[in-house]
Amino acid sequence: MKLLFFNDFQLGVLKGTRVVDVSKIVAAIKHTEPQQLISGLISNFTNYRQKLEDLVDASPGLDLNTVKVRPPLPKPTNIDCMAVNYMEDGTREEPAGINAFQKTAYSIIGPGDTMVLPDVPATVFEGEAELAIVIGKKATNVSAANAFDYIFGYTNFIDGSARGLLGANVFHAMKSRDTFAPIGPYIVTADEVKNPQNLQIQLWNNGVLKQNFNTSDMAHDIARCVEYITSIHTLEPGDILATGTNHRGLNPFQDGDALELEIEKLGRLHFSVTDQLQRLWPRETHLEREEKGLPGSAPQESGKYS
Repeated sequence: MKLLFFNDFQLGVLKGTRVVDVSKIVAAIKHTEPQQLISGLISNFTNYRQKLEDLVDASPGLDLNTVKVRPPLPKPTNIDCMAVNYMEDGTREEPAGINAFQKTAYSIIGPGDTMVLPDVPATVFEGEAELAIVIGKKATNVSAANAFDYIFGYTNFIDGSARGLLGANVFHAMKSRDTFAPIGPYIVTADEVKNPQNLQIQLWNNGVLKQNFNTSDMAHDIARCVEYITSIHTLEPGDILATGTNHRGLNPFQDGDALELEIEKLGRLHFSVTDQLQRLWPRETHLEREEKGLPGSAPQESGKYS
């Protein structure tokens, strides 16, 4: 099942290219915010699934193109992101030590929304294409062997980064920016993704394919990621665990960019980028620079802080 919010955060189920409003089915779930509604549904999904399926079967739904799709998890309690969690197409001799960081709930935006680049002296702004896990039940000290019992579903996720900032807590300043976590367009329940450890991830910037890799290249697999995070703190229904990216296709995000992220079985997420300073960087990926014998990201060409 594919769950989404649309228009004024009405809850819907995707039916082909149409969306069925299921608000009346979940009306009894106590909530004051959309996140509480979706988290409540996730917590009690076995009690609602058949009712949802029956309504979807009986309803023609609305044309998806006529509604505004919202982020399917508007304000999660926790957004955990794995760091350096890919073998980079076999170019890493060994896995990096397992590590993670958090993003603020205010970083979440949805389909058709805009990532806003802030007025800070970043050397470059990038967005990392990632598979995100949606937690299905309260999870504390979960073993890798039992990890999939705690996964409700999956969604597309972008980890926005303002690289090169200085300070005592660089990861916080780099990652926890408003609008720096586009997600969606919907949550796909785990039963529809038979092997999440073998999904193709692709990201296009202005129609040009930049990232193209498979989740089979993870250094620490999904089960280990769940085990690691829940050994540090509890995860709740509706929380997000993003599983990292292959950095070789990373490229500068800049004003006017139109981004598309598609993970196999999870649909396609569209969003845009705006920068009031209109800073410019060369359109090169990390891999393209590596092939020229150059490190990391291209230096800024023009604009403030160049």
